[in-house]
Amino acid sequence: MWFFARDPVRDFPFELSPELPEGGPPGPWVLHRGRKKATGSPVSIFVYDVKPGVEEQTQVAKAAFKRLKTLRHPNILAYIDGLETDRCLHIVTEAVTPLGAYLKARAEAGDLRELELSWGLHQIVKALSFLVNDCSLIHNNVCMAAVFVDRAGEWKLGGLDYMYSAQGNGGGPPRKGIPELEQYDPPELADGSGRAAREKWSADMWRLGCLIWEVFNGPLPRAAALRNPGKIPKSLVPHYCELVGANPKVRPNPARFLQNCRAPGGFMNNRFVETNLFLEEIQIKEPAEKQKFFQELSKSLDSFPEDFCRHKVLPQLLTAFEFGSAGAVVLTPLFKVGKFLGAAEYQRKIIPVVVKMFSSTDRAMRIRLLQQMEQFIQYLDEPTVNTQIFPHVVHGFLDTNPAIREQTVKSMLLLAPKLNETNLNVELMKHFARLQAKDEQGPIRCNTTVCLGKIGSYLSAGTRHRVLTSAFSRATKDPFAPSRVAGVLGFAATHNLYSMTDCAHKILPVLCSLTVDPERSVRDQAFKAIRSFLSKLESVSEDPTQLAEAEKDVHAASSPGMGGAAASWAGWAVTGVSSLTSKLIRAHPTAAPAETNVPQRPVPEGLPAPAPTPVPATPTTSDHWETQEESKDAEEDSTAADRWDDEDWGSLEGPPHPVTSKEKSLPGLQPTSPPWGWAQHGLSRRPNLCWPSRTTGVLGAKPAGLGRPATLVTNPRSQTGAAGKPRTHGSRAGRSQAPRSHPLRAHGWPASITGVDRSLVTKATPLLPCQCVGRLVPRTGQGRASPEEARGA
Repeated sequence: MWFFARDPVRDFPFELSPELPEGGPPGPWVLHRGRKKATGSPVSIFVYDVKPGVEEQTQVAKAAFKRLKTLRHPNILAYIDGLETDRCLHIVTEAVTPLGAYLKARAEAGDLRELELSWGLHQIVKALSFLVNDCSLIHNNVCMAAVFVDRAGEWKLGGLDYMYSAQGNGGGPPRKGIPELEQYDPPELADGSGRAAREKWSADMWRLGCLIWEVFNGPLPRAAALRNPGKIPKSLVPHYCELVGANPKVRPNPARFLQNCRAPGGFMNNRFVETNLFLEEIQIKEPAEKQKFFQELSKSLDSFPEDFCRHKVLPQLLTAFEFGSAGAVVLTPLFKVGKFLGAAEYQRKIIPVVVKMFSSTDRAMRIRLLQQMEQFIQYLDEPTVNTQIFPHVVHGFLDTNPAIREQTVKSMLLLAPKLNETNLNVELMKHFARLQAKDEQGPIRCNTTVCLGKIGSYLSAGTRHRVLTSAFSRATKDPFAPSRVAGVLGFAATHNLYSMTDCAHKILPVLCSLTVDPERSVRDQAFKAIRSFLSKLESVSEDPTQLAEAEKDVHAASSPGMGGAAASWAGWAVTGVSSLTSKLIRAHPTAAPAETNVPQRPVPEGLPAPAPTPVPATPTTSDHWETQEESKDAEEDSTAADRWDDEDWGSLEGPPHPVTSKEKSLPGLQPTSPPWGWAQHGLSRRPNLCWPSRTTGVLGAKPAGLGRPATLVTNPRSQTGAAGKPRTHGSRAGRSQAPRSHPLRAHGWPASITGVDRSLVTKATPLLPCQCVGRLVPRTGQGRASPEEARGA
C-alpha cells in the first residue's frame, strides 16, 4: 500500500548542504557539506548516484563503502553513518576538507607552516603502515585527492575505492579508468617489468613520493617532474629520493620511512610531532610524565597552529583535568588556548572547568587561578561570580600562606565590579578590615589599602562614608612605610568622595601628622596631598557655589566612572611593592602590627643612638573600621580637651637639674623627647635637653636657633635586666616597681603634654615635645643629689 512506502533519503538523519566544497575528489564520489538534523553538528557526506551502464564503477563505490565502514584507525577517514539504496550511496564522515583546498587556503592566509606539513605526512605514512603491515592491504590510490583534513588540522587518508589485498586472494588491483588518478602509478606497472622483484608496499610508497612532491610544489604535471625536488626541505630530500627510485625493491617500508624521518635532525623530529605523539598516548602515560608535558606545553603553544590548539590540545587539557590528576599544571596552557576561542565557546568549554577549579583545596591551583584571573574574568557573569566563585575565593583571606592572601587581595580588583551589594559592602569589607589591622605581613597590609582605594568607587555611598576615611587613617599609622604612603595616596585618589567637612575635620589632621614622618617618601606624599585638599577647600571658600559640584560624588551611587583617578594612583603598590612581597616576608618574617617598634626620628649627629622600644599595639577585634576609629577619635579628643583641667597632675619626685655647660656645648644639639622617658628609663640618668613645641609657654620661650623637636635619645646601655624585664626607677634588674607619676604634673602640665595618658591607638606614650624644666636634678646613687648638683641648684 502507498502509505507504507518510505523514502530512505528523506528519512536519513543527515541533510546535505546545497553548495559543494572546493576541490572535490576526482572519481565517482561527490563531496557535500552536511549536518546532523538532531544536533546540527557538521559532517561531510560523500554521495554516489547509481547510473545505468556503469556497473563496474558502482561495484567500486560499493567496495569503498564497505572498506570505510569496517576500517577504523585514527589516521583513516572516520565513518559515522551510511545509506545504500538502489539509486544512491551516502557515506557520512567527520567534517573534513580536501587537502588541496586546505593547503591553498592556508597558503593564501600566510599561515602554512612546515610543522603542520611534517605532522600531516607523518599521519599519512602511519596510515599506510597500518594498511600494509597490519591489514595486508594495498591502498592503490595515494594522492592529493585521497587525503582530507579535519577541523583540528589532522590529515586523514580516504579514497579507498581501489584498495585490494596484498595476499592476492581477492584478485588483482581494480582498473581505475580515470587519467587524473593513473598518473600516480609507478613506472613498473606501466611496462609490466619487475613485478616479481618488488615489495608489496613499493607501489604505495612511490605514490607517497608523488604526494610529498605535490604538497611542497603544487599539482604534479608529469612523472618526469619528480626528478627535481623543488621546494622539498633538505632534511626530507634523501628520504624522498628513496621513495621515487626506479628500483621498487629499495623503496622503504612505511614503518622504516617513519623511523628514518624521526632520526635526530630529521624532517619529522620536532616539537610539534612530539607533542602530537604524546597526546595520542596520553591515557597510558605516567602521572609524572603528564606533569612534565603540561609544564612544557605552554612554551610551545605560540608556534602551533590555532586550529590544532583549539580542537586537539584543548580537549586533551579538559580531559586531563576532568578525569586525570594533572592538577594546576593544566591552567597555564588551558588559558593560553582559551585566547583562540570566541565568547560563546569560551563560556561553554572553559568557564565550567574554572568554576570547578575554584572549589579545589589544592593551593597550587588556587594561586594560579588568582594569578591568571585577568584572562577569564570577562567571561564570568555576575550570578556565577557571587554564588560559585566569591564564596571560595574569600577563603584565601584566611589562608596561612602569605602568597595566597596577597593574590586574593589583588584579585578583588577584578571581582569587585561583579560583586553584589552584600558581598562587596559587607563581606569583603570585613576581610579587608581584618587584613589591614591584623595581618603580620606589611606588604599585604599595604596592598589591602591600595586595593581599597582602587575599588572605592564601587562601594555604596554609606559604606564609602564609614570605611574609606577610617581605613586610610589607620594605614597612616602602620609601622610599614609603604602602607603609610598607600594611605596618603588613597586619600588623594578618592578626594572626590569626601565632603568638605570631612576634608577639614578628619583628613587634613591625619595628613598633617605625617609631615614629620621619619620616611622622606611619606612626608613628600603627605605635603602633596595636603596642598591638594587645601586648594580644594580654598576654592570652595572663595566661591561657595562650587560646593555642590565639589561634593557631587559624595552621596552618588556606586559607579565605575568615579574610580578613574583611582585606577592608576598606586599601581606600584600592587605591581611593584607586592612583587617583592616574598623577599620582604623573608627579611621581616614577624613584622606584625601587633608587636612593632615605634618609629623613631633621626638622631642628631654626635648623640648616642636610641634603642628601639617595643610597644604592643592594640589588636583589632571588630570587623568594621568605623566603630574602632570613631571611638578612638572620640576618646583622644576627650583626653586632650575635655579632661584638660580635671587631671590630677601628681607630685614632683625628683629635685631640679640645671643645664650644664657641657650639655650646652654638644654639637648639633636639638630638642629631644620630654622627661616622661625618665619614668621608663629611670631618673638616675641625666636627661637630654628638651624644648617646647610652641614659641611661648608658662616656663619661658624657646631659645633661638634651635630646630624642631627630635627623637627621644636614650642611654646606650641596655634598658632591660638579666631576666629580660625592663629596668624601672629605684630597682635592680628583674625587680619590678610600681609606676611613678610624671614629675611635670606638679608644675601644672596637662596629661596631653606629659603623656601620662598613653595613646589609645598604640598604647604608647606619644612623642610630643615639652619645655625644659629648670631646677630638676636627677638623683644619683640611691636617690640623693650630689653636693655639686645641690650647690648648683
